[in-house]
Amino acid sequence: MPKTAKKYKLVYLTPALYVAGGVERVLTLKANYFAEHYDYDITIILTDGKDKPFFYPLSPKIKVINLDINFEELWTCSFIKKIFVYLKKQRLYRKLVEAELMRLRPDITVSLLRREINFLTDIKDGSKKIGELHVNRANYRNFEADDANCVKRIFAKFWMRNLVSKLKKLDSFVVLTNEDRQAWPELLNVSVISDPLSFVPTQVSMMAEKRVMAVGRYVYQKGFDLLLQAWSIAEKTHPDWQLAVFGDGDRTQYQKQMRELGIDSNRCHLNGPTSNIQQEYVNSSLFVFSSRFEGFGMVLIEAMACGLPVVSFACPCGPRDIVKNGEDGILVENGNVEAMADALSRLMGDDTLRRSMSQSGIMNVRRFNIEQIADCWRTLFESVKKDC
Repeated sequence: MPKTAKKYKLVYLTPALYVAGGVERVLTLKANYFAEHYDYDITIILTDGKDKPFFYPLSPKIKVINLDINFEELWTCSFIKKIFVYLKKQRLYRKLVEAELMRLRPDITVSLLRREINFLTDIKDGSKKIGELHVNRANYRNFEADDANCVKRIFAKFWMRNLVSKLKKLDSFVVLTNEDRQAWPELLNVSVISDPLSFVPTQVSMMAEKRVMAVGRYVYQKGFDLLLQAWSIAEKTHPDWQLAVFGDGDRTQYQKQMRELGIDSNRCHLNGPTSNIQQEYVNSSLFVFSSRFEGFGMVLIEAMACGLPVVSFACPCGPRDIVKNGEDGILVENGNVEAMADALSRLMGDDTLRRSMSQSGIMNVRRFNIEQIADCWRTLFESVKKDC
């Protein structure tokens, strides 16, 4: 950090830090770096998880204020009760946030775009207001379009119109990919800053194990049903390879699908979460990414940093910004099972190509190192404050 660089006072607003989520991990990474390397004065304001330990280690230099609003109570309320409880809690939240910001007088307030976006820009504490979004627009507060009735669709349009009006008032609105930036044509204040790589690998794959790896929760979004369809084709041409999936959630339906597809259970393993994801990357030689949609795709850059070439659906949003098609991986049409199977077969059968892509990926993902990402944020902070 340049000696003349300004040391900012930052406030982050997010619901909680006790969960093992991607947003929580990225916020912790960035806040720790800003506090330790830039000497920023950082306060994180929470609404939930009172007295629960933080999942990711937080620098002792960072101050945390838990307002104990307990929005999580809404999860157990009936629909009618939920409306009244929400309105009461939201009024309290605004009152307490405003009091804290007026007391702290930060240079910059950063919202993770939860409930505070409804009032944040109206608080006159003197701070610049930045919002950062960790999902793509199409799946931000998704109203389940497949089963949405007319009332839900009308509400969704009204909600999005109101959201856009709030986002316009921000000093900057940060998204994760260039692809998603194009999804906000109404806004002139959009910046793109990717998530940082969550670790620096201590070793990389030697490309010795004939194993394809995938990571993610066992949910519709991650597309493991599509992956299994592709694998049922690819495994037939490469009987010496195996597939290993790691993730949290209910695997029952996917295990049933394996049986229905006749997949060899000795070579396809649906595992639970792992406590040593780096070692699992290193023990593999190819990474497959089957998501239907994403906000970014952290596991892609993790796998590439560990030396794995990738086969990925070109889903919105993330893979197109991360993977250099034909250089460090192969992008295939989103949802195209046959194309994914072909790409997997091609890479499983070409050791030279895998090794070439491995080396390219290791080099290419350096742009996601925390040093580079933090510098992008520092530049943004300086930009929004330059007129003060």
